[in-house]
Amino acid sequence: MKKKQSVGEETTAGQSMTFEQALERLEHIVQRLEAGEESLEDSLRLYEEAVTLWRLCEKRLHAAQERIKVLTDQEDDEAATESA
Repeated sequence: MKKKQSVGEETTAGQSMTFEQALERLEHIVQRLEAGEESLEDSLRLYEEAVTLWRLCEKRLHAAQERIKVLTDQEDDEAATESA
């Protein structure tokens, strides 16, 4: 049986987390909050961590979209140059 961690023992959202790690942690927090078994104070801490993780995920997704846009624009420029 998996031991329930207290809020203080859990990983906090940090810049060193990968997108996948942050998303997994966010999903875990949502499950705990939906279960409704946390105290009000623990629920607030979890919610704060979830907001931080959500922002981290959003930032990483935006950065990935920008990288894809740059690569796509480069490919379009190269194709236009070759056909000219």
